[in-house]
Amino acid sequence: MGLFLLILAAWPRESEVIAQAPQQPAPPKLILEGDVALWTVAIKGDRSTDFERIITKLHEGLAKSQNPERRSQAAGWRVMKIAKPLPDGSVAYVHVIDPVVRGADYTVMKILYEEFPDERQALYELYRGAFAQSLSLAVGSMVATTTAP
Repeated sequence: MGLFLLILAAWPRESEVIAQAPQQPAPPKLILEGDVALWTVAIKGDRSTDFERIITKLHEGLAKSQNPERRSQAAGWRVMKIAKPLPDGSVAYVHVIDPVVRGADYTVMKILYEEFPDERQALYELYRGAFAQSLSLAVGSMVATTTAP
């Protein structure tokens, strides 16, 4: 009995285990600092239809969101498909964001998870299977524009 009590006394309490557990880092955010952004991604050539389904779902979620910030993002976020495939056969898409919503998180999967929580796994697999790599991100301000007379 004495040995049992000694082991039990040395056993860490649940609160101590929780306090010692390493904190998970916050997932990275895609906050764009500027007025306009051009974000180019490469999508596997045979999975461009899957990517376009993700983008359609993204725009649907943004437009129907209860969050006014998300609806503002929908108003200025377009995606262009580059006509000519890249040398490796992947297809480039350019996210054209004008205007950028200051302080808003443009992380595609975070938005999809927030707006479609019951579809998280399916959306993740679709996006992961299509995505090849991020190619470039240009964020800045317009210095000149032209308008029709």
